[in-house]
Amino acid sequence: MLLSELETGKSGVIAKVNGHGGFRKRLIEMGFISGKKVSVVLNAPLRDPIEYEILGYKLSLRREEASMIEVISEEEARSNEPIGSKISEEVAIEAEMERLADARRREIRVVLVGNPNCGKTSLFNIASGAHEHVGNYSGVTVDAKEGHFEWKGYKIVLVDLPGTYSLSSYSPEELYVRKNLTEVVPDVVINVVDSSNIERNLYLTTQLIDMNLRTVIALNMYDELISKGDEIDTVQLGKLFGVPVCPTVSRSGEGVPRLFDTVLDIYKGASASVARHIHINHGAELEKSIDRVRGALIQDMSLRSKYSARYLAIKYLEGDSAVESILSGRPCTEEIARIRAEEELRIKEILGTNCESAIVDAKYAFINGALTETWRQHREIKHRRTFTDRIDSIVTNKWAAFPIFVLLLYLMFFVTFTVGQYPMDWIEAGIDYIRSVVGSAMSDGWFRSLLVDGCIAGVGSVLVFLPNILILYCFISLLEDSGYMARAAFIVDKLMHHLGLHGKSFIPMVMGFGCNVPAIMATRTIESRKSRLITIFIIPFMSCAGRLPIFVLIAGAFFPGNAPLVLLGIYLLGVVMAIVSALIIKRFVRDDDLPFVMELPPYRVPTGKAIWRHTWEKGRQYLQKMATTILVCSVLIWFLGYFPRSEKLDTASAAYSQMVENQEVLADSSGVVSLEEQAALVNRLYEEQQAGSYIGRLGKATEPVLAPLGINWKMGVSLLTGIAAKELVVSSLGVMYSQGAKISQDQDLQEDSALRQALADDISWPSALAFMVFVLLYFPCIATFVAIKNETGKWRWAIGTCAYTMIVAWFMALLTHILCSL
Repeated sequence: MLLSELETGKSGVIAKVNGHGGFRKRLIEMGFISGKKVSVVLNAPLRDPIEYEILGYKLSLRREEASMIEVISEEEARSNEPIGSKISEEVAIEAEMERLADARRREIRVVLVGNPNCGKTSLFNIASGAHEHVGNYSGVTVDAKEGHFEWKGYKIVLVDLPGTYSLSSYSPEELYVRKNLTEVVPDVVINVVDSSNIERNLYLTTQLIDMNLRTVIALNMYDELISKGDEIDTVQLGKLFGVPVCPTVSRSGEGVPRLFDTVLDIYKGASASVARHIHINHGAELEKSIDRVRGALIQDMSLRSKYSARYLAIKYLEGDSAVESILSGRPCTEEIARIRAEEELRIKEILGTNCESAIVDAKYAFINGALTETWRQHREIKHRRTFTDRIDSIVTNKWAAFPIFVLLLYLMFFVTFTVGQYPMDWIEAGIDYIRSVVGSAMSDGWFRSLLVDGCIAGVGSVLVFLPNILILYCFISLLEDSGYMARAAFIVDKLMHHLGLHGKSFIPMVMGFGCNVPAIMATRTIESRKSRLITIFIIPFMSCAGRLPIFVLIAGAFFPGNAPLVLLGIYLLGVVMAIVSALIIKRFVRDDDLPFVMELPPYRVPTGKAIWRHTWEKGRQYLQKMATTILVCSVLIWFLGYFPRSEKLDTASAAYSQMVENQEVLADSSGVVSLEEQAALVNRLYEEQQAGSYIGRLGKATEPVLAPLGINWKMGVSLLTGIAAKELVVSSLGVMYSQGAKISQDQDLQEDSALRQALADDISWPSALAFMVFVLLYFPCIATFVAIKNETGKWRWAIGTCAYTMIVAWFMALLTHILCSL
């Protein structure tokens, strides 16, 4: 519990003192040391401040300051330890309080902070054993990821924050990172620095120093620095910055043990030779301005407990909007606003520039001076044309760039369809075998139909497309990890700009081919509000992996010879509709265009482990969805299609089974009935039963809307279920076209014909193509709908996106059906 929550007259043992460096140091100097007993003497009449007794003397703290101290109370100790006699009880309670406090002290919250593409997530994975995706471009981590592991008797909670170039209020991820560092102050910050771009990466380090956080620098990708022949004195660099520097190679794990040993040293209170707090010297004139603003800020005690006053002063002089909102409405607001105005005029007169530019220049001057003393670049290879330069001369060439990009997309779909067809056939054969075994081992009835037509047919119809999903994600992972994805954004930036978008918008759009939800979350890396909103609006037109099974199913059934081309065409249609939609929506969004600034990382050979990990994680998620959502919905769809049951159908089916078994004809009141006639009767009754079932009535209700598109009521039902998850479209079709005892010639359809053949027999190819177009463009899944609302912060964006996609889907499907029918 927190010290501020301890009741009057109660005691506790201090477990941990939180807060930023200066505030934490002041509390420790006052005697609030881990392991010491503290008692609450009394509360002020207005319950603030609170008087405490510690180390034999009394002192007072504000409640807000006391909330930064974690303690173990007597109640917590009692609940953990059985108590004996009254004499031993006091001793046992105190001992248990000390034990629990020591255990709490051994839980360390370590946060990874660094520029995009510096290797944070790789370090997170190798340290914590988590399986987060690693990509060679900015914006892979779009939310805080948390991992847990033990290191030399300490429990470490490792948090991977989104990549950010600075701690300003320039983009959403910068504000998100800053909020995590100030509102829940970490015990230690690991600042991951890319060795191939040290100068730019260290700018973020200077801001962490301003925040007065306990920090360790992980000089990552150190092997690349060595391979170039460069040399760097990490010990001297650490002394200049006041934080230890540990060379690491996160891909192989080299240097990671030493890094976490250093984290423990910093947490336990390393000597000044290992870590010391310094102030980045911004020059005499700027330091005067910073001191004036800081002097006004430290009068507000509530600010001092949460933030470093020096950090707030620097950000306020820079005109940081988030800091301005923090200070608004406080007693010191008018005074510091006056001071800032005076200092801005003074700095402008003396330095000839505004405070923000002067502070940035001073920080880079400090970095440059530190690197001049510690970093030696190898002169022979300093200006040599690199491997990355040679590849870029081809893939970003103005004539070759777009053909190469289209060729890569076609190759991806060609391999996805052709290579994936073989394991698809094997899985399909296995599912058919299971269905036949289960079906023959059980007697006719609702339970047999539930297992065979509901569970196995529904889940199996989606399971067969697992190889295609794995191949698609493998290709996307290769493009991301190699560094090509960033080049694709570079190639299309001019086109994106004409659409009111940013070059960075392209990466979330390509991520949408995998899943729309993380793609929408990845738009946080786009600084421009206009570009971010438009990108979110058009991402649902990117065909996600959930739609892929539908397209593979339909293309294989109706266009077996040209399936890869049909797949490429349907994906390109989604891109075209996204472009058209962007041109429309940009007229309704406020313009705040920002310059295109995006890192082009060096090409790296993707590791097989990383590719496999990413591919398997997506495959595992797909399997989990089948075992939960798809299974439950398949059973629901079966139930709605099976009931109410037709007694005539059951009687006719039983008679047909008897005829097949005995190889004879039956006679009724109208005469002799042949096997073919009985089969036709069963088929007709089955169609009547399906149309009269609950789901049939629901599907019939969609016919007036979908009939002009050539889409029948069975396919309409699948479209309704696809609103929950697109994989359910195939599952619904699997149940609808396999349920019951429908007969083909002389055998049960479910035993001699696949879902593709059933579809080919039921609808025309223009209807099939219109169905594909409708699935591509209509309502995104519920998860995407929620993601749009969360990222935009407004329901109207989510509702507007869904309404727009439904209208576009209907008109485009109608146009497709009319043109193909002609």
